Amino acid sequence: METVTLTKKEYDRLLKKALSYDYLRGLMAEDVFASPPVKNVEKVVKEFAATGRYNQKFLKSLEKGLKRSNYFDNENPTASSRS
Repeated sequence: METVTLTKKEYDRLLKKALSYDYLRGLMAEDVFASPPVKNVEKVVKEFAATGRYNQKFLKSLEKGLKRSNYFDNENPTASSRS
């Protein structure tokens, strides 16, 4: 075994890279393509709003996008009233 000497700057760079890799690997281990557990558009938007992190423009855009999604059609109150 040989000894390798690294500068602190190089060590920190490599450590940051390794930690980033571990983080991404952990994310990819999850099922990132699984369907969301909640199918109700209003409930999803309400949960986003409750965090206080998103402005009204974003929340309206989110709601519009979710309503266009086929995934949410089954649970959308307006869709069920058409039957």
